[in-house]
Formats: sequence, C-alpha cells, structure tokens
Amino acid sequence: MNTLLFLLLFIYGITFGSFFNVVGLRIPLNQSIVKPRSACPSCGRYLSAFDLIPVFSYMFLRGKCRVCKARISPVYPVMELLTGLLFVLAAYRIGWIGELFIALTLVSLLMIITVSDISYMIIPDKILLFFAGLFLLERIFWPLDPWWDSLLGATIGFLLLLLIAVISKGGMGGGDIKLFALIGFVLGTKLFLLAFFLSTLYGALFGVFGLLTKLIKRRQPIPFGPYIVAGALTAYFWGEQLIELYLRLLQ
Repeated sequence: MNTLLFLLLFIYGITFGSFFNVVGLRIPLNQSIVKPRSACPSCGRYLSAFDLIPVFSYMFLRGKCRVCKARISPVYPVMELLTGLLFVLAAYRIGWIGELFIALTLVSLLMIITVSDISYMIIPDKILLFFAGLFLLERIFWPLDPWWDSLLGATIGFLLLLLIAVISKGGMGGGDIKLFALIGFVLGTKLFLLAFFLSTLYGALFGVFGLLTKLIKRRQPIPFGPYIVAGALTAYFWGEQLIELYLRLLQ
C-alpha cells in the first residue's frame, strides 16, 4: 500500500513540477499562467499533450522540439523529476501526517523560486505572498511547538537578512530577504538558523568551485535562490539529526 502511495505521490510531483516550471517562468514577466498554451520558444508551435508528459516527453523527443528540432532546456525535466522525488522524500521523512501538507507546500514554493531565480534572478513578491497565505493557514492547523516559534523565526529571518543587505549595500536582494522570512516562519528559529548557515555554505562552496573551474567569473552575479532552497530543504528534512550530530562532536 505504501509503495502505491509513494508512486502516486511521485506522479503528482512530476505533474505539479511541470506546472511549477510554467509559474516560475511566467509570473516574473507578469504573464498569465493559463493562457496562452505552452509553445516551442523557437518555432512557436503549440505543444500537444504528447509533448507535455512530464519527464517522459523530454526523453522520447531526445530533448528537441518535434517540429523544428531546437534544443529544449533541460531545466524542464530536471525540475519535474526533482519535484517528484522531493514529494516522495517529504512523505518518507515526515510520514502521512498533517505536517506533510506543509512539507509539500514548502517544496512547491522552493521549486517555483528555483526556476524563477535561475531564469531571471528574480523572486517575485506575488509568489511569496500567495504562499505566505497558505503557510499561515497551514500553521494554524499544524503549529510548531511552541506556536510562537513561527513568528520568531520569521522575524529573525527578516531582520537578519535585512541587516546583511544594509551592511553589504545591496548584496542581498529584497526577494531573498522575504524568502528567508517565510522560511523562518515555516521552520522555526532553530532550523531557520541552520538553513541560513547551510545556504551560505552551499553558496560559498559553489562560488569557490566555480572560480577554480572557471564556470563563473569574478564579480559575476549569480542567483542565490537555489542555495537558499538547498539549505532550507536540508534543514527541514535533516536539521534535527544534523544538530544532534554537531552537539555530539562538541562533547
């Protein structure tokens, strides 16, 4: 039974992942997520149902448009597959309890943010406000213990990132600040601080690696959103174990 549930959740995940690609690409441009229909960016041909099967269409078409043979960005299938896997991971780590709704909502937000930030280096307020309402409603039904830890986490997340933005004179974008505040609300103070540490660690490691391998140039702006996503998910799913391990090492 659990295997079937995980399989269904994976199918839901890759399906929603396809939709998240659309949201992440269109909302920053103030475009409708309903119209027009998805089309090939090269030849403009509207995509058929066969072209829109999450993950599998990309494989069947070998990453090319069926008509003009233009390359399809691998971001589409990667985000679809990643969403499906994260949906399954959420159920595996948390179980089939109310908190799972919050986990799936968090994954959904972070996948959309990843697409948007990679594509445009923008984290749209519209997306953050929409999910803020969802998280507020969900935390009423499934609060942290203590309940006020959500408010404290959000406050610390906002003020800490605002301070960094002021000190760095714009080194941290407004979207990053609001996203961290929202993550603080969902995770609470302790896990938020871990998420913040991991996000900066991941970003620093990639920056060093990118410079050494010449994937990026000095002073080249890079989207910080994906590292926030990686740090938040790591803290949310494995934070308690990481903190416990750290405390053991200190003894």
